Amino acid sequence: MTTERPLLSADNVRLLIPRLAAIPSVRQFDQPSEPQAATLAHSLTDLERSFRAVLETLLPRLLDPVLTAEDLNNVLLEIGEELRHVLYHIRDPKFFDYLFDDKNR
Repeated sequence: MTTERPLLSADNVRLLIPRLAAIPSVRQFDQPSEPQAATLAHSLTDLERSFRAVLETLLPRLLDPVLTAEDLNNVLLEIGEELRHVLYHIRDPKFFDYLFDDKNR
């Protein structure tokens, strides 16, 4: 796994939230107890973690020559769980709702 720092560290998320809050197309989904900018910033952070896990850890494991078919199946299941996590964090912010419009299925 890479030692590179995540782009969306806690400090960067704090900087990102007001930037996202300034965008009308993000702000339009605000709820009194849930500013959409914060939801979106936190979702992007979790997406980054999942993408890194898949790209830097799980996909390379598929090429490990010592893994058995059962081991490979388990890696595929781990990839599936990361993808489930990705889907959750795409669906959570209202900003990305357009991705699930019937026209796009």
